[in-house]
Amino acid sequence: MTAQVAPRAVGTRQEVHVTGRRVLATLVDGLVFGLLYAAMAALFGTFETAGFGHWQATLPAIPTLAYALIVVLYYVLMEGYLGQTVGKMVLSIKVVREDDGRTPGPKAAAIRTVLRIVDGLFSYLVAFVAVLATQKRQRLGDMAAHTRVVHK
Repeated sequence: MTAQVAPRAVGTRQEVHVTGRRVLATLVDGLVFGLLYAAMAALFGTFETAGFGHWQATLPAIPTLAYALIVVLYYVLMEGYLGQTVGKMVLSIKVVREDDGRTPGPKAAAIRTVLRIVDGLFSYLVAFVAVLATQKRQRLGDMAAHTRVVHK
């Protein structure tokens, strides 16, 4: 039987000073969602291109609801069980519980995800200001879920 090593506690400023990485991870996740939306629009809706890098896509109501559910589940499951989305994996950061540094679990990830509605206002400006203004570098979703984003 092997002994398990307890996760290290989070708390140093350096561990949580990943603001730039968080911004880039959000952009990577946005790219993932954009590609998913384009694929779903090509399959279930309309997808038109107007030159390089310019496209327009629309989805009917049911596929739009399915897309929204996929986005919510993406955050809840990926962050809840792995502590990382694809964007966070690429940027070598992860979400951890504030108290013990472990993976947050689906409940905390769900809280973080619901609060993305507020944090995401003005193109995530609310989250960006909160992260810069708080000592622990937390957005509103992190504060409510008692999580932090740290270097992997």
